[in-house]
This record gives sequence, C-alpha cells and structure tokens, in this order.
Amino acid sequence: MSLDDDYANAAYIPDAESFLEYWDEAARNYREAEHTLGRAQLNQPYGPHSDQAFDLFYPAGRPLGLLVFVHGGYWLRFGRRDFSHLAQGACLRDWAVAMPSYPLAPEASISGITRSVAMAITEAASRIAGPIVLAGHSAGGHLVARMGQDDVGLPSAVRGRIQKIVPISPVADLLPLMQTEMNVTLQLTKASAKAESPAYRPRPNDTDVHIWVGAEERPVFLEQAKLLATNWQAGLTIEVSKHHFDIIAGLEDPDSSLMAALLED
Repeated sequence: MSLDDDYANAAYIPDAESFLEYWDEAARNYREAEHTLGRAQLNQPYGPHSDQAFDLFYPAGRPLGLLVFVHGGYWLRFGRRDFSHLAQGACLRDWAVAMPSYPLAPEASISGITRSVAMAITEAASRIAGPIVLAGHSAGGHLVARMGQDDVGLPSAVRGRIQKIVPISPVADLLPLMQTEMNVTLQLTKASAKAESPAYRPRPNDTDVHIWVGAEERPVFLEQAKLLATNWQAGLTIEVSKHHFDIIAGLEDPDSSLMAALLED
C-alpha cells in the first residue's frame, strides 16, 4: 500500500504556494538587512561540499547562547537561505542562530545528512559560547532528534552544551517512508530506516526534549510526534489551528509559545 498521500502536506494546506513565496521574500529581506547591519556571517563552510555551509545570525548584544535551526523538505529540497527569517525570534531574545544547509538526497544518504548536521553544529558551536538549543522542522526535526544519540559524530564537549532539543513536526519513524515514492530517491532499507529513526533510539541523556506539532497537520505527523514523545517520555505540545507550514511561524516571534519552549527553562 502506498503512503504517498499520507505524507503529502501541500495538497492539504489552502494556498500552500503562498507560504513558499512568503518564506522566499521574508528570508531574503531579513538576511540582507542583518548582513547590512553587520549581524550576519553568511556562507560559513563546515565541510568540503558546497552545501556544507551555514549562515550565522547575531543578536544586537552579546549572545546568551546558540540556537541551531535545521530545515526540512524530506531531505530532498530547501536550504539555509529559505528560512533566514526564522532566526528573528531568537536573535531578539539575545541568542545567536545558526542555519545550516546540508547535501540533499540522492547525492547524500540520510545517515550522511545526519553526519553533516553534526559537523555544522560542531563548527557553529566553536563560534558561539554558552548553551546550545537545537530546533528542526519535519525532516529537520528528525535530524535534531538524531543529535541526541552518541553515534552521530558530535564531540562530547559539544554534546554537553546541548540543553534542549525541540523537534517540530518531526519524522521520527522512517519505516513508513519505504512505502512512498520518495524512497526511490531516499533509498531507505528496513535496516537503515530503523537505524535512523529517533523513535527507536535511546532518549538523549541529560537533555530536555520537547516535541512540537500542529493540531491541523496530516494525521501521520501527529502520530509521529506522539510516538516520539511516548518513546522518549518527552513533553509534547499540539498547537491549536496550526498546520505543517505555519507551525514554524512562531520562530519569528520572540514572544511566541514556541520560542518560550525553546529558550526558557
């Protein structure tokens, strides 16, 4: 049985294309404005591949810590420049924000993408002192959840600084994706899908985890979020009236409940 429709988001979001247009314009405007003000270091390499780079946004004052946001797109699309504007909320709370790109499938496997994200976090952490908070959306939610395991290549000193992980609408169980057309590109096997599924890996030790998902998302994303929250005994927020595209809007607002979950104890 194909699960393509189960994991189709845009088809069930009214005027979905407008969100893509907004992201493009808002990201470009924010990035250019912050670069003009001298508060953005763009295209910072963390590896040899052209997509192994991140943008680093600074607050007006001394950073309290580092937030790393990892974008989604089913490991197939998007990059750091599509979501620059989502750094705004944390920067207004005096946190620095790193936004990495990573090599995409099919050029990179999901395990390879996982290692790239660990490399990006390690390099960004060398630039900013203090605690580290990880947030990621959709496939990015999967990737930040994976940073809680000890096989991804994060140095112990960096792992020790991670105080919170917030997967937003995460793909926590990759096994169902084997029944989608995406797997022609992702090339998941049963073994690799289970190995890369946070829901079947140990909960991170000494790190707070809070899963965030929209009440109006596709049923599978609610199921995935609940599965991860249950298996990890982690906090779960189901945000009223939010779907898969507007669930990340809270990252723009320093006073949103999502920002509070990320940056407040």
